Amino acid sequence: MDAEAAAASGLGLLDYTSGVSFHDQADLPETEDFQAGLYVAESPQPQEAEAVSLGRLSDKSSSSETSLGEERVADEGGAPVDKSSLRSGDSSQDLKQSEGSEEEEEEEEGCVVLDEGQGEQDEVPEASELTLSNAVLSMDTVVAGDGGADGEEEEEPLTEQSEGEEQKILLDTACKMVRWLSAKLGPTVASRHVARNLLRLLTSCYVGPTRQQFTVSSGESPPLSVGNIYQRRPVLGDIVSGPVLSCLLHVAHLYGEPVLTYQYLPYISYLVAPGSTSGPSRLNSRKEAGLLAAVTLTQKIIVYLSDTTLMDILPRISHEVLLPVLSFLTSLVTGFPSGAQARTVLCMKTISLIALICLRIGQEMVQQHLSEPVATFFQIFSQLHELRHQDLKLESAGRSEGQLPKVAFSDGQLRPVDPTLLDELQKVFTLEMAYTIYVPFSCLLGDIIRKIVPNHELVGELAGLYLESMSPSHPSPASVEPTAPSTGPEWDPQGGGCPQDDGHSGTFGSVLVGNRIQIPDDSQPESPGPLGPISGVCGGDLGSQREDNALKRKLPRSAHGLSGNWLAHWQYEIGVNQQDAHFHFHQIRLQSFPGHSGAIKCVVPLSSEDFFLSGSKDRTVRLWPLYNSGDGTSETASRLVYAQHRKSVFFVGQLEAPQCVVSCDGAVHVWDPFTGKTLRMVEPSDSRVPLTAVAVMPAPHTSITMASSDSTLRFVDCRKPGLQHEFRLSGGLNPGLVRSLAVSPSGRSVVAGFSSGFMVLLDTRTGLVLRGWPAHEGDILQIKAVEGSVLVSSSSDHSLTVWKELEQKPTHHYKSTSDPIHTFDLYGSEVVTGTVANKIGVCSLLEPPSQATTKLSSENFRGTLTSLALLPTKRHLLLGSDNGVIRLLA
Repeated sequence: MDAEAAAASGLGLLDYTSGVSFHDQADLPETEDFQAGLYVAESPQPQEAEAVSLGRLSDKSSSSETSLGEERVADEGGAPVDKSSLRSGDSSQDLKQSEGSEEEEEEEEGCVVLDEGQGEQDEVPEASELTLSNAVLSMDTVVAGDGGADGEEEEEPLTEQSEGEEQKILLDTACKMVRWLSAKLGPTVASRHVARNLLRLLTSCYVGPTRQQFTVSSGESPPLSVGNIYQRRPVLGDIVSGPVLSCLLHVAHLYGEPVLTYQYLPYISYLVAPGSTSGPSRLNSRKEAGLLAAVTLTQKIIVYLSDTTLMDILPRISHEVLLPVLSFLTSLVTGFPSGAQARTVLCMKTISLIALICLRIGQEMVQQHLSEPVATFFQIFSQLHELRHQDLKLESAGRSEGQLPKVAFSDGQLRPVDPTLLDELQKVFTLEMAYTIYVPFSCLLGDIIRKIVPNHELVGELAGLYLESMSPSHPSPASVEPTAPSTGPEWDPQGGGCPQDDGHSGTFGSVLVGNRIQIPDDSQPESPGPLGPISGVCGGDLGSQREDNALKRKLPRSAHGLSGNWLAHWQYEIGVNQQDAHFHFHQIRLQSFPGHSGAIKCVVPLSSEDFFLSGSKDRTVRLWPLYNSGDGTSETASRLVYAQHRKSVFFVGQLEAPQCVVSCDGAVHVWDPFTGKTLRMVEPSDSRVPLTAVAVMPAPHTSITMASSDSTLRFVDCRKPGLQHEFRLSGGLNPGLVRSLAVSPSGRSVVAGFSSGFMVLLDTRTGLVLRGWPAHEGDILQIKAVEGSVLVSSSSDHSLTVWKELEQKPTHHYKSTSDPIHTFDLYGSEVVTGTVANKIGVCSLLEPPSQATTKLSSENFRGTLTSLALLPTKRHLLLGSDNGVIRLLA
C-alpha cells in the first residue's frame, strides 16, 4: 500500500485552494438558491438543487430586516463563517495539473493554472489548503481500511477506523469545495479550470495494476462467473473515481446537457483516439487508464442524455468512442501494460456500455447504428478460434524479418498478428467471456443478433461449452438460444440476470412483454440496472445507488443552464487556447441589469467576480449578482440598494481587507455590503472644499485616499476615527482640481491626475512627492496603476499614455481619432478602452501602438457609454450607460 500511495502521490493531482468555510450540508434544499455568496429561500415552490452551501456572508449580529446574513437556513451545522468567505474568489485557486504522461504527444496533459494574472488573487495560508489529490490518494486507505483486521489487537483496528473516518471527512470536504467553486466561478471558468482538470484526474484514478483489480466482497462469486452485465463489477479505480465522477456530474447538473456533449464527450474521444503511428504499438499505462476512464465516463453520460440528444450523437459515440475502444480491445498486435487483467476490465466495462445503449435505443436502432461495434466485438472470438489452428505457422513465420507475421482469416482479410500476445488474448476471451457476452446480447437483440453478428453461432457454442463445464448435467447449448426467455435465471446464479420481464428491449428503455409495451418503473429498488452502485465516500444524491441503477436519468433544469448567447459564448471559451493572453471582444450580449433611474457613473466588480457594484446619478449604489441566467436576453435584479447618499455618486470601491464598500458623493460613505448598514461617514471639514476624487488602498491596508479641491491628499483608516495622514500635492503650483486617483498594487505610491493635465506621484510611506510632470494637454479623465511601476492615463486631449513611474518619457502613446477615451480597464498587458461614441478598443501595453476598435450595435447596447469594467477571470465586460442600464457583454 505504501508503494501505491507513493505512485499516486507522484501523479501531481489537483490542488484546489479556497479560503472558504464549509458546513455539513452538501446541497441546497430545493426551495433555496445561492445568492450573494450565500443561500436564500426564494419561493415555496420547488426548484432545482443548486450549488453547495456557500456559507454565511457575515457573522455580524444585526436586527436589520434587510440583513442578508439572516436568511441562512437555521438547521445547518458547522461553525459560523465570517465575511472572508466572500473573498474566496480572491484566494489563490491553483488548479494545477502536472500529470506525468508517458506519451510525448499528449500536449493537453500539461499543467493548467488559474494564476494570479487571471484572478488577481491573494494567497491563502498553507493551513487552509485542501488538496483533492490527497483526498483521492486517501481512497486507497479508505478501501483498505474497510476490511479491517479481525485478528489484531483492539487498539489498531480503532486507530485504522479513526484514520479512515478522517480521510472520509477530508474527501467529503474536498468534494464540497469543488462543487462550491463550480457554482461560484460560472460556466466558462468552471469548465476551463475545474471540469477540465477533473477529467484529467479521472484518468489518474485507473493508473496502475492495483487500481484495475476487481473488488470482491466476502462470500461473493468470482466476478466473471456471475454472468450478469446488469450488475456492476467495480474495480478499485471505480471506487477512487467515485468522487471525481460526482463532481463532474454536478457541473453538468449546474450548466446543463451541453457540458456532457460539448466538453465531456470530445475529451472521451481524445482519450480513446489511436496514436499517431499506424504500426503495431504497445499501450503505456497512461493510455490504458485513459481507456478505462473514458468507458466509465461514457456510461455516466449515456444515463443523463435525453432521447433526442442520444439519437443525435449516437453516430459520434459509435465512431469516436466504441470503435476506437474496440480497436484496442480486440487488437492482435497491441498489448496492455497490465496484461490480461486490464484488458478483461476494459472488456467488461465495454459490454456494460454497449448493453446500456442497446437498452436505451431498442433493437431497430441497434441494427441501424451499432451493427459494426457489436459485430467487431464478437469477431475476436472467431479470429482467436482460427489462430488456435495456426500456432505452428505463426511460430515459423516472419521471425527473421523483424516484422509481425500476417495471417489470412476466413473473411478474406490479411491481418498482422503478434504471437507474443496470443496468451494474453486467450486469457481474456475465454469460454467464460463468450458466455458473458453472448447471453445478455441474445436477450437484448433477439433475432437481430443473427443479422448483425455473422459468427453468433460460434460464440453461442462457446457459451454452451462453458455451461457444460460449469454444470455437466445441464442440457446442452440449446439453453442459450437467444429467443429463450427462460435463460435469464439459468445464466445468473445470483439472481441478477435480465429484468424479470425483459424478454426483448423496446425503444428508449421500454420493454416488450408479448404484445404489450411496458415502461420500467424506476421506483423498484430491487430491479438492478446495467450500472451498479459506485462505492464512493462523496456520494450525495449523484452517487446514490438508485441513480446508478437507472437506465435513464433526467438532468434537473437549473436556473443557470446554458442556452442561447450563454451557450455560444461558453462553446467558444472552452475551445480557446489556455496560453492565449489576448482579450477578444465578440459583442455577445449575456445579461442586462436595469434598476438605476439615472446615468451610471461607475461600475466596479468585486474581486471574486461573482458580484459588482454600481453608482449612479440617482444617488444610489446597487449590488448585483453575476451568476449566469437565461439565454442572453434576461434581466437581473439587484440584491441590495444603498440609498443614504444625498448627491450623485461618482465613486464606488471595495476595501478588501475589512470587506467594506466605499462610495462618495462629495462625502465618503463606508458601509457593509452584507447588511447595507452605514459604518462611517467622512465629510470634508470645509463645505467650500469638496472631495473631488477617492481611491481605496489594496489589501492588507485598510485606508481610504481622498483628494479635495484644494489639492490636498488625505488618508483615513476606516477602523479609526480622525485623519491618518494629510499631504499637499500642488507644492505652490496651481494645477487645478484632482480628477482621478490611482494607488499602486503594492500600496506604496499614489498618483493624482489634475484638470490641467498635470500628474503627481506621491510616496505613501513618507508623504514625499516623487515626481510631478505635465502628462497631457487636457483634463485627466482616468488613471490606472499596474504591476511593475506602470501607469496608464487618459485625457480629454484624445490620448491614452503608458508611463513608467520614474521615467520622463512615456512608454507608449495612443491617440483616439474621434473621441476621447473617458473610461478604460486593464486585462493583463492590454488596455480595454471605451468612448462616448460607443466604441470598444483593445490596445497593448507592450507592443507598438496599435488599437482594434469595435462599434457597439444598438441591439446589444442602447444609450451612451458612461463607464466600463472588465472581469479578468471570466473575460466579460460590464458597460454602464446614461439610461441607467448595465449590460454584460463578451
